[in-house]
Amino acid sequence: MERKNGLLAPVKLKILFTIVDRKKCSFYLDILEGFEVNYQLVLYGRGTASSDILQLLGLSNDDKAVIMSFVKENYINTILNLYEDKYFKLKNGKGIAFTVPLSSMVGKMA
Repeated sequence: MERKNGLLAPVKLKILFTIVDRKKCSFYLDILEGFEVNYQLVLYGRGTASSDILQLLGLSNDDKAVIMSFVKENYINTILNLYEDKYFKLKNGKGIAFTVPLSSMVGKMA
């Protein structure tokens, strides 16, 4: 709960999707650990580009990890800035991250 004008208001959540090389997954999970992430799900996948295109772009591995995290809205900009910093400093640290607003939840545990 967040206090605004003396009243308690629920903290809004967003779903943060992070798509990175599978080998770098644990690195990004470690980053998220410091931001009170409520829930995380890691899905393993494979890119859709054909082997000809991968070879043309100089990419050899298309194994990906999709990290789906439920994050408090006030942490999103900090996380994305940290990601951007890491993408440029890591060798082959490329990835993509985006958020989807979570407009409602129903249930006792929400």
